[in-house]
Amino acid sequence: MLAVNPAGSVAPRRAVRAYLDVAIVVLVLVGTNLIAHFTTVWASIATVPIAAVLLVILSNRRGLGWAELGLSPKQWKTGSLYALGAVGIVLTVIAIGALLPMTRPFFMADRYATISAALVASMIVIPLQTVIPEELAFRGVLHGTLGRVYGARGVFAAGSLLFGLWHIASSLGLTAGNVGLSGFLGGGLFGQIVGIALAVVATAAAGVVFTWLRSRSGSLIAPIALHWSLNGLGALAAALVWHASTS
Repeated sequence: MLAVNPAGSVAPRRAVRAYLDVAIVVLVLVGTNLIAHFTTVWASIATVPIAAVLLVILSNRRGLGWAELGLSPKQWKTGSLYALGAVGIVLTVIAIGALLPMTRPFFMADRYATISAALVASMIVIPLQTVIPEELAFRGVLHGTLGRVYGARGVFAAGSLLFGLWHIASSLGLTAGNVGLSGFLGGGLFGQIVGIALAVVATAAAGVVFTWLRSRSGSLIAPIALHWSLNGLGALAAALVWHASTS
């Protein structure tokens, strides 16, 4: 009878556990996305934030440390410095895009046609319902679990791809509600498909940048700030463009 070395079985067990954690996180994200976009209005509001918090709690209890989640207070200072730089760059780019006649129509999204709607969206809805929950889930939990299995390259590749795919459902009506996109791609089925594909590519690319900031700063503060500035400042810019075009 062969002797069994208990110590030799530790590494395989840890590997299986790590792969299982990745699978659980991905399945929860898929289920969350489907519930949020294809069920009720209240589910669309509450599902993503609740799922993100539960994922953080679950992953921490399964051994993922606060530093692996990007939530360690030791990295707040570095994360804040990167956050300031990221917001400054985005603010400059958005200002230029909103002022140039060639790119201005792409800011004209119907849902931000009024300044009041844009303010509510940028200061409440976007950070609490989208930015913070998504960063907790993707650059926090998914980043940490993928890092234990695949290393840095796997985190960048798999994490960014999954973040792009996450936006398929939210991009279904993208071209129909945007003057610039509908004029450029058309409002038919082909335009919708191309719009979704472009949204996936764009958000996957954004995921690479978010992941770089998360890895570089060691904190979720930097990707949260960049993510909010792209969405929140974009919403405010859209409202200003609408206001200028109708006044």
